Amino acid sequence: MRPLFLLSNDDGLGWRGLEVLTSVAREFNADVVVVAPDSHRSGASSSITINVPLRVQVVSDMPGYRVMTVNGTPADCAKLAITRLLDRQPTLLLAGINHGYNNGANTLYSGTMGVAFEGAAHHVRSIAFSYGDHSRDADMDTCRPWIKRVITHALEQPIEPDICLNVNIPMGGGCGMRVTKTDTGRWHREFTPTLDAHGNTVYWMTGEYRVADPDDHDTDIYWNDLGYVTVVPCRVDQTALDRREALAALNT
Repeated sequence: MRPLFLLSNDDGLGWRGLEVLTSVAREFNADVVVVAPDSHRSGASSSITINVPLRVQVVSDMPGYRVMTVNGTPADCAKLAITRLLDRQPTLLLAGINHGYNNGANTLYSGTMGVAFEGAAHHVRSIAFSYGDHSRDADMDTCRPWIKRVITHALEQPIEPDICLNVNIPMGGGCGMRVTKTDTGRWHREFTPTLDAHGNTVYWMTGEYRVADPDDHDTDIYWNDLGYVTVVPCRVDQTALDRREALAALNT
């Protein structure tokens, strides 16, 4: 049986990132199924839809290649595909290519990472790809060799069941690759107030990202800024195991 690759993103169909990722995936002699949101859902993180029914629209259905859209979040797309829409467990789940980095604290908010985390939660080997250019017509062809390299490695060296990979590729394609950790900085001055047409104060998302430690040379942002592709293994289980003993007094 041929491998089965499930693809999704948070931008929806028609974006260059998903087109390039689909093109690369189809080079692996695999069955490819794309299940994407029916509209732009950037920043959706791992949110799911619970108050409205999900509807699936088949956009393309050919031997070895299917494309569908869902009126839900990126995580909805992954969850629905894995549990209902596919005829077998995917060999790999591929998310992206996102237009813009998903490094540092952005990992918390990313709908692209929401797809990868959902896959990992279902014990599907999952990889999220992002590119350091937000423009819709970003030239992502330079991402192809890096994507092939990571996919090939994931097929030959299976990822642990609850681990997904977060891959960020600089503009121009990168001068090398580094396995790193996520920067733990945060956004400052995140909202800009202004007035609407009725004189009411409203707030626009903006802000400035500050790294946690400028001297830490082991983070994704540090290496992305140097022009390297970064790979961060991310775990679904977010338990701070090293802090359990400090809280032991709460046990009864």
